[in-house]
Amino acid sequence: MKPLTEQEIRAAFVNCTKGEAKRLAVPHDLADRPWEHLDYLGWRDPQSPGRAYLVTETAGRASALALRRPVAAAGQTRRSMCRICMTGHDGGVSLMVAPKAGKAGQQGNSVGVYMCDDLACSLYVRGMKEAGAAARLHETLELEEKIERTVANLAAFLSKVTA
Repeated sequence: MKPLTEQEIRAAFVNCTKGEAKRLAVPHDLADRPWEHLDYLGWRDPQSPGRAYLVTETAGRASALALRRPVAAAGQTRRSMCRICMTGHDGGVSLMVAPKAGKAGQQGNSVGVYMCDDLACSLYVRGMKEAGAAARLHETLELEEKIERTVANLAAFLSKVTA
């Protein structure tokens, strides 16, 4: 993924108003992110634990989503698998819900996907971050194929939001 500026990120949101995009918390460490290893940029709002955001590139342009996630209650951990990168976690997967873009979103329609709670799918796929014992099932896919699958799964979710 190519490095993005705060202004590019704010302009890329497809499922919130310009005012909401202007007010949301964008990471301050954009220059320090491992852009060459990211299929998308994802972060959780430090001021609001129920909010998360992600930005990806499709057809050469950035598209960003505002997401809602449940705030985990103490003691609620179970083994789950991220549907974006196919990494298993003990309590590290959340249902990320995105309001649909346009009129459907204004009417309250949304779509969701179970994703890595820390939004670090790119790093899990590349083995740069560990999710714990037996988190990655043995696969015969090459790294590039795993990356392509991750990108395709994210694109499918984005298309449901923008449909």
